[in-house]
Amino acid sequence: MDFVGYHLRNNLFVAPMAGVTDRPFRQLCKKLGAGLAVSEMVTSNSLLYGSAKTQRRANHDGEVAPISVQIAGADPAMMAEAAKYNADRGAQIIDINMGCPAKKVCNVMAGSALLQHEALVGKILTAVVNAVPDTPVTLKIRTGWNVDNKNAPSILRIAEESGIRALAVHGRTRCQQYRGEAEFDTITAVKAAARIPVIANGDITTPEKAKAVLERTGADGVMIGRAAQGRPWIFREIEHYLATGEKLPPPAVTEIQSILLEHLEDLYGFYGTETGVRVARKHISWYTKGLTGSAAFRHQMNRLDSVGEQRAMVEDFFSSLGQRHEHLVYDSNNEPTDEELAA
Repeated sequence: MDFVGYHLRNNLFVAPMAGVTDRPFRQLCKKLGAGLAVSEMVTSNSLLYGSAKTQRRANHDGEVAPISVQIAGADPAMMAEAAKYNADRGAQIIDINMGCPAKKVCNVMAGSALLQHEALVGKILTAVVNAVPDTPVTLKIRTGWNVDNKNAPSILRIAEESGIRALAVHGRTRCQQYRGEAEFDTITAVKAAARIPVIANGDITTPEKAKAVLERTGADGVMIGRAAQGRPWIFREIEHYLATGEKLPPPAVTEIQSILLEHLEDLYGFYGTETGVRVARKHISWYTKGLTGSAAFRHQMNRLDSVGEQRAMVEDFFSSLGQRHEHLVYDSNNEPTDEELAA
């Protein structure tokens, strides 16, 4: 897929997720089939550029290009400065966050709260685009502020006039958070009016759903977030299904064990062992949610504090599981529930 001047492996995008889409996760998703992975959002507050958290979020050492960095904020000048700062340090695409529904983001009028203020949206987009004339700028939004104010088509018009090169739309309003089901009629309307690529996002959890959303909306690609937590191979599954119409067999337990252990080593190296162990716990939980016998495993895992103990327990769990089953077997409906994916 050709996207804002870059040739991607396919039209499958990893959604930016705070605390999830760090460099190890982005690299893993790209390795397992994602065409593009957007970083977790980086603050536009220049006072925080030197913080360890911000520097980690902007760390793309060894990552497969193109490098897409998402910035968040509500002040046009600060957003422009943040865009230039990241572009000067290797960002090849700047993505603007106007889709995050989190209260701590919206309470400072950033993220999806900006959708209420279209004039300010235009000022921010224009300032960022002008600040990085040689770097394509993309935008992620929701369908609107609430069910009575679905203004994504208006935001599209503002984005195109400002020079935004692509738009990702999550099929919920800000007020919906992640409740209920994503709707795709608004995305269909946005795509029908668009002169730039439109990426559909929301509740895309299976290859069949990805295909259905692409066909229904006419979108240029799909963006996958929570469904990739603990299941980064979903990208190769979707890629294969879109290309052949056939589903890949479930991954073997031995392969998942190998993928998870490699992911853990990357986390330990990226964060350091102490923080790495803490960050790894949530990923281990996502990888094992719904698997036979995993509840007791997770309970015990969350009490471990060392790399050696954590690694050994993962190896023991998957080795034991592999002796009983060749492929992953879930306790209920053979898939994690939506609640588990969102946990």
